Amino acid sequence: MTAASSSKRPVGLAYLIVATLIFLVGVSLPVRAQTPDRALAELLAQTRARMPDACTQPNVDRLVKILCAKRIRVGVRDYYPLFSMRLGDRREGYEVDVALAIGRMLGVEVEFSRVNAATRIPLLAEDRIDLAIATMGHNTQRDGQVRFIRPHYYRSETTVVGPRELPVANMLDLPGRTICVTVGNLSNAELVSQGARLMLFDEAGVLPDRLKDRTCTLAAQDDSFFAKYFTDPDFNARYFQKFGFAQVPWGMAVARQGSVELARALDLISQIFHRDGLFIDIGRLHNIRLGFLQEQQIVWRRAECNTASGVGNPSCVLAPLNTALRPTGFAGDVAAFERWVDDNTGVDIALPMLKTVPAWSLFKDGVANSLILIAGALAATLTFAVVLGVAMGSRSVLLRWPARSLSMVLQSSPIVLTLVIAAAVAHSLFTLSTAVVMAAAIVALGLVNGSNAGQAIGEAVWSLRSEGKAGHGLFGRALDRAATQIVAFLVNAAKGTPIASFVGAPELLSSLTDITSFSSGRATTYSILLLFYAVVVMLVVWLCGRLQRVLERRQVAT
Repeated sequence: MTAASSSKRPVGLAYLIVATLIFLVGVSLPVRAQTPDRALAELLAQTRARMPDACTQPNVDRLVKILCAKRIRVGVRDYYPLFSMRLGDRREGYEVDVALAIGRMLGVEVEFSRVNAATRIPLLAEDRIDLAIATMGHNTQRDGQVRFIRPHYYRSETTVVGPRELPVANMLDLPGRTICVTVGNLSNAELVSQGARLMLFDEAGVLPDRLKDRTCTLAAQDDSFFAKYFTDPDFNARYFQKFGFAQVPWGMAVARQGSVELARALDLISQIFHRDGLFIDIGRLHNIRLGFLQEQQIVWRRAECNTASGVGNPSCVLAPLNTALRPTGFAGDVAAFERWVDDNTGVDIALPMLKTVPAWSLFKDGVANSLILIAGALAATLTFAVVLGVAMGSRSVLLRWPARSLSMVLQSSPIVLTLVIAAAVAHSLFTLSTAVVMAAAIVALGLVNGSNAGQAIGEAVWSLRSEGKAGHGLFGRALDRAATQIVAFLVNAAKGTPIASFVGAPELLSSLTDITSFSSGRATTYSILLLFYAVVVMLVVWLCGRLQRVLERRQVAT
């Protein structure tokens, strides 16, 4: 062995040892995670690389459509103080500026569309908007309807607001009280379960006015909505936040279908906005509460969250509010029927009253109470018709003129006013309950329709007398002659029962209103109401027709 060859061996061995050590150290060191900034840049670059060919392809992701059109369609509210306001052609608010910042990140223009609680999800599904930033709470039920962007951009809770002197401190004080709410607010289900009566509005902006004019004794909405109003000294002096419940994170949302890449881009943008404090800067500009945003900035600056996969880390993102309602035993069959109708007819129906136990219970009670109301209204109408008919057909002035005066007052007063007066009298005499409200409604409906039918009977009595047919059996013949009018007002009483919901009678219209307040399927729900009353009125018309034929045969025989 030569000297040269012997000297090379230790050098080669040293290289081998050093290389092995470098490899081992490299394996043991953690791989630096990709940042959300880089992941977003790569996603947008890959998407743009497919253009313009992808722009003409069907069924491409909405991110492609947005970049091709150089515009993103964002659904926002027209009136939600501090968050989204429309003043003429100008929009302003926290959510508006967030949308504009997203547009700048994507390099596209922002086109705003008006949405409200009832329309924001359908407009996403119908591809009429690409993104909803509309004070929408992220809950487990909505997870099946839209794809929420994580991390969330705000958080609030539902607050119940009312006059300072009103003794309401918690849920136990709500039974029998009317609360103004907006359609689609999932916290409405909890209010209904506590016995509150709901009055629905499409826009939250009318709630303070409805408090002021005493249409409602209370209003329930996100605490963020009322924040601006409590800065008004007059409003703050008159009203108070009674209690809050259902804390929920707010999420931007995209359609569940065809928005995978768009959702990914928005997730990354939302991470960056939290980490860099842009959400805080925009929030400070519009004077909203910053506590949640400051907490989130700390979270998204943590190493394990500030990565391209941060939204998949349960320790970084917030869980949606669990609002799952217990399903009925036949909920699966109902869902299958809805899909079958959609597949075979193209008609998108929703039957929320059959899918959850609270909604099904409300629906059954509503049907039962409506049938009781209809039967009661028919009986009351017939009773008051006979009593007032006898009085108005009497020869005694002491009976005839009071009856005619009462009939004139009832006929000239709106039915709603009569219902309100009857309910007020009942409340002053008896403890408030469903039975008391129902009885007051039955009396009011019976008086209004019975006074008209009674007048027809009274006029028939006097007509028979003028024809010289007075004597025994006069009133029976008057009933026969007034049969057509009696039947007409019996039918009118049956059709008028839904208006009893105005004074809090829990009949079907009222029940479906409560169901609609926390579920979808507004059009289908009220179509069912129309169908129910059409069937009931047809049945009443058939029964009254038989009664009328009996009376007419008696008249002919006489």
